[in-house]
Amino acid sequence: MIHLSNIIKSYEVGGHTLQVLKDVNLEIEKGELVSIMGSSGSGKSTMLNILGILDGYDSGTYKLNNTLIKNLSERKAAYYRNQFIGFVFQSFNLLSFKNAMENVALPLYYQKVSRKKRNARALEYLEMVGLHEWAHHMPSELSGGQKQRVAIARALISNPKVILADEPTGALDSKTTMEVMNIFKDVNKNGMTVIIVTYENEISELTDRVILLKDGRIINREIEFAY
Repeated sequence: MIHLSNIIKSYEVGGHTLQVLKDVNLEIEKGELVSIMGSSGSGKSTMLNILGILDGYDSGTYKLNNTLIKNLSERKAAYYRNQFIGFVFQSFNLLSFKNAMENVALPLYYQKVSRKKRNARALEYLEMVGLHEWAHHMPSELSGGQKQRVAIARALISNPKVILADEPTGALDSKTTMEVMNIFKDVNKNGMTVIIVTYENEISELTDRVILLKDGRIINREIEFAY
């Protein structure tokens, strides 16, 4: 599903070149539930941006679902993101002027699905995350956990190949964290690849494999948890 080969990524900072990712090699198979961990500055955010086709890379190869992701135009990058990736963020990124149903339906708007069809599908996905009765509530009327479940439903509605979750439980209490992780585990059981960037050991222990980054390198890609 995901294949990174000798990925190098640098940024120009104050007239100097800062190498953020250094010869990163990684394979994630379809249907895996994986966490990426690392301290601040380890390169995990940069890796997430590359995986999510939000940023490019200097050299190496990135293949997503056997498609080479390299030197894409903005239009092509947006197309592949829409086809392959569902995003979930710590800050939820809901539109404050749209209700829960409209937020969930938003990816289908960009796919030019009719309003009636996309709203009907949005209600189905809100039902899946236990929020059908909250469909017409605005984000300001929702708790943090409810907002994150809306965000997950939005990520799932276009049936992506991969869910990328960037510290999705960082702003949640422990009970709500488990509710959100159970949703990820459920969709993963149905065959979806889920990648979670986290700094919490409690979250990584709920995934099948942990990818540990340090100073731009993967230092252990084979930490697995047995149940």
